Amino acid sequence: MQKYLTITVILTLQIIGALTAVNPKQINNADCPNCVDEVHYMNKWTMPLLKLGEKRYYLGIFFKANWFKATQYCRYHGMHLASISSQEENDRLEKYIRDYGLGHEHFWISGTDLADEGNFFWMSTGRPITFTNWNAGEPNNFRYENGEEENCLELWNRDGKGLKWNDSPCSFETYFVCEVQPN
Repeated sequence: MQKYLTITVILTLQIIGALTAVNPKQINNADCPNCVDEVHYMNKWTMPLLKLGEKRYYLGIFFKANWFKATQYCRYHGMHLASISSQEENDRLEKYIRDYGLGHEHFWISGTDLADEGNFFWMSTGRPITFTNWNAGEPNNFRYENGEEENCLELWNRDGKGLKWNDSPCSFETYFVCEVQPN
């Protein structure tokens, strides 16, 4: 019961923040009324969609979730966990996360090799991952004492070199990045 109350309070705060926040740089764009055009609109209550290039993102930072629940949350809200197709896209997303003060956190994105060990693909698109930004020594599919292996992709600043990619157990609970899929 308390879990549902907490979620209700968070969603209510998001709605109130969205109704009361004023941002003169907000895009007046019919296909993305909540987008912010590559500016750092740092209102933690509204968390608008962030427009970086042609993609639009939502940082899921109000609760931590395993990879499956993060995927479910994004899908429920008409999005997918993010896929990253270039160094430029990775850098822009990392800069936004860092500027928001969360560069030390972990973030799920949609990459996985659950279907075929060692062959990562974007669950959001079904396409193989062609651009990569792995931490040194990754992916390593580390096997934990409980038998769980690392099959889901996260952004993580493991060694102070920026948000690089890491394969992690899908059950790990962390923040996540949703992406609005282009039409």
